[in-house]
Amino acid sequence: MASTSSVTLSQALLSRAISSHASAQSSDHRPSLSTITFPGFSGLKSSIPRASSSRRRLPSRSNQKRQVRAAAVETIGTAAETSLVEKSVNTIRFLSIDAVEKANSGHPGLPMGCAPMGHILYDEVMRYNPKNPYWFNRDRFILSAGHGCMLQYALLHLAGYDSVLASFFHILSFFLNLKSFRQWGSRTPGHPENFETTGVEVTTGPLGQGIANAVGLALAEKHLAARFNKPDNEIVDHYTYVILGDGCQMEGISNEACSLAGHWGLGKLIAFYDDNHISIDGDTEIAFTENVDTRFEGLGWHVIWVKNGNTGYDEIRAAIKEAKAVKDKPTLIKVTTTIGYGSPNKANSYSVHGSALGAKEVDATRKNLGWPYEPFHVPEDVKAHWSRHTPQGAALEAEWNAKFAEYEQKYKEEAAELKAIITGELPAGWEKALPTYTPESPADATRNLSQQNLNALVKVLPGLLGGSADLASSNMTLLKMYGDFQKDTPEERNVRFGVREHGMGAICNGIALHSPGFIPYCATFFVFTDYMRAAIRISALCEAGVIYVMTHDSIGLGEDGPTHQPIEHLASFRAMPNVLMLRPADGNETAGAYKVAVLNRKRPSILALSRQKLPQLPGTSIEGVEKGGYIVSDNSSGNNPNVILIGTGSELEIAAKAADELRKEGKTVRVVSFVSWELFDEQSDAYKESVLPSAVSARVSIEAGSTFGWAKIVGSKGKAIGIDRFGASAPAGKIYKEFGLTPEAVVAAAKELC
Repeated sequence: MASTSSVTLSQALLSRAISSHASAQSSDHRPSLSTITFPGFSGLKSSIPRASSSRRRLPSRSNQKRQVRAAAVETIGTAAETSLVEKSVNTIRFLSIDAVEKANSGHPGLPMGCAPMGHILYDEVMRYNPKNPYWFNRDRFILSAGHGCMLQYALLHLAGYDSVLASFFHILSFFLNLKSFRQWGSRTPGHPENFETTGVEVTTGPLGQGIANAVGLALAEKHLAARFNKPDNEIVDHYTYVILGDGCQMEGISNEACSLAGHWGLGKLIAFYDDNHISIDGDTEIAFTENVDTRFEGLGWHVIWVKNGNTGYDEIRAAIKEAKAVKDKPTLIKVTTTIGYGSPNKANSYSVHGSALGAKEVDATRKNLGWPYEPFHVPEDVKAHWSRHTPQGAALEAEWNAKFAEYEQKYKEEAAELKAIITGELPAGWEKALPTYTPESPADATRNLSQQNLNALVKVLPGLLGGSADLASSNMTLLKMYGDFQKDTPEERNVRFGVREHGMGAICNGIALHSPGFIPYCATFFVFTDYMRAAIRISALCEAGVIYVMTHDSIGLGEDGPTHQPIEHLASFRAMPNVLMLRPADGNETAGAYKVAVLNRKRPSILALSRQKLPQLPGTSIEGVEKGGYIVSDNSSGNNPNVILIGTGSELEIAAKAADELRKEGKTVRVVSFVSWELFDEQSDAYKESVLPSAVSARVSIEAGSTFGWAKIVGSKGKAIGIDRFGASAPAGKIYKEFGLTPEAVVAAAKELC
C-alpha cells in the first residue's frame, strides 16, 4: 500500500502537467497516461554519491597557466570511451547545424561550442526521467543563453524526451521535430519555451532571465530541503544547472540575481559560463572587459576555470565534481570555448553567432570534424549509448517514489504539505481563511488589508512565500509568523530581495516553475514595475502564477511626487497578454483579488494597492471580484439606469459618493466596480449585458491613471475621467482636487450625459 500512494503522486503530477501543457496544441502532441508506464519500487540505490567538500580558487584571465585538476566525475553510469564521447558531442553539433541550416534561421555557434559541457551534463551527471519530465526530484537545467536552444533540443532528443522526438502536422505526416525547428506548430521554437516543449524548465531568450530563474529554482530546492528533509530521509535533493553566455553576464539582471544567490549560499546551483568572447557585434573586447571571475568571487560564488571547453572533457568533469563538493556557495564554472567550434572559416567570429553556416561551410565543417553522415543522422552507437537514460531515469524515479512512500508513512503531516507543493492541489476550504469586512469595519489602506490576507493565507497554503524589494515595511508584505529566508535559515518564508526589482521578478518565476504548488509573491511600489517589466512579461508568457503585490498605486501616494506616481501602468499591464491586473477598492475586494490570484496558477496577477486609507464600501464582495466587474449599488429597475458610474480602487468611493448626489436629484444610478478588465472579458455575454447594458450609453468612468483604453468600457458617448499627464508633489487630497478626481467632477460629467 505504501508504494501505491507514491505512484499516485507521480501520476497526479504528470497528469496535471500533461492536461495543461500547451493547451492550444492538438492532443496528438501530448502523451496520454495510458501510454506511460510508471516504475515499480525495487528499492534501487542511487549510483550518484555525494562528493566531499573542497575549495580551489580560480585564476584570473591574466593568469592562464594554472592547471585544473582532472578527476572522475560522479555519474549516473560510467563515462563512455573518449571516442564515443567525441562522436556524441559531434552528433549534438551537427543536429544543431542541420536544424539551423534547414530553417535558414537560428544560432549555431553556441551549440557547436557548448556541446561538450552539454553532453557531460545530460549524459553523465544529471538525474532525470525522460519519460516523466515532471518527476519532482529531477535535476533542473536552464539554458539562459536561450538563443542557442538547438543545444538543448539536441540533448533532449538524444536523451529520449518525447517532446522533441516527433510531432504530427496532419494525420498522415510524421516529422522529426528537429527538422521543423522554428516552424509553425513545431515543438522546437526559436527560444526555449516551457509551455511548448516538455523537458524545458523555463522560458528563456531575453538574456539574463534564465540565470535569474535558475536562482529561483535553486532557492526552491534549498527551501524545501530545509523544511522537509529528515536525518533518515533526504526526500528533496537535486541540483540546478545553467549555461549562460557573455550577453547574460552583461545584463544587469544577472548580477542582481547572482548577488542574491551568493548571499543565500545556494550550494546546489552550478552555472557554466560560456566564455567565448563573441557577441553579435563582434569580440567582447569592444564593450565587455571586466574580470567576471573576480566579480563572482566578490558576489560570494565559488569560481572554477576550465581553459579548454572544446575538448577538455576531463577538465569539465573535474570542475563539476569540485563544484558539487562546495556546499555553502553557488559555483560559476567559466568554460572557455570557441563559438562555432569546427567551422573552418566562421569559428570564433560573430558571423556564426546568429546565422546559418551556409551549405558550403556546413560541408567544410563536416570534412573538418570528420562527420560523414547525412543531415540529422544519429549514429547507432551514439543512439544505443544514450538509450540507457530511459530505464535509468525510470529507476531513479522508482527509487525516489519508494523513498517518498517511506517518508509518508513516518512523517504524515510533512508529506501532506510536500505533496501539495509537488502536485499543486490546494487544501480543501483554503478560501475560508480569507478575511471578510463590513461597512462598519475601520477604513484602511488596501496595502494593509493585503498584509492581513497574506498572513491569513500563509497558515493554509504551504507553498506561499515571498517578499519585497527592500520595501517590506511599506508594501506591508511581512509574514508575521515566519522569519527570513537566509543562508542559515532557508526554511523560513519571508524573502528579502533588496533593491533588485528585476531580479526579484525573475527569481519568483523560477520559484513558481519549480513545483505547481509554489505560490510566490513579490512586492514594490507600482511605479517600479518599470524596473521589472521584462520579468513580468516572462511570467505571463511562461505561465508562472506569480503574485505581484504593487502598492502606492496612484497619485494617492502624495508627496513623493511624479517620480513615484504611476500613471500609464494600469493601461500597460491591461495590454499585456495573460496577465490579471486587479485594483481592489477595499477589504472584501482585496480578499477577492487574492482568491483570484491563488486560483490562477497559469497566469500572474498584479494587485495595485493604495497607500491611503479607504472606507469599507457597502456592496463589495469577494464573489464580485471573481467576475471582474460587478454592480455595487443600483436604484434603477429593468436593467435601465439613467447613468452608469464605473470606478476602480480608491476611485470607487468617489463614484459611490457621486451616485448618492445624483440620486438625490432623482436620477437612477448604477455603480459598477471594475476590478479586473480581464476577468470581466471572460464572463458570458449575458452577464456582461446585465452589468453594462448596451442600451445605456451614459457611462462615466473614474480612475487615477491614464484614460487610455477606457473608451472600450464607456463607449463613444461616455466620459472617462483620469490623468493623462504626470502627477505632482503634494498631499493626496490636494492632488485629487487639482486633477479633477472628485465626486463633483463625476456628477458634472454624468449630467452632461443624462
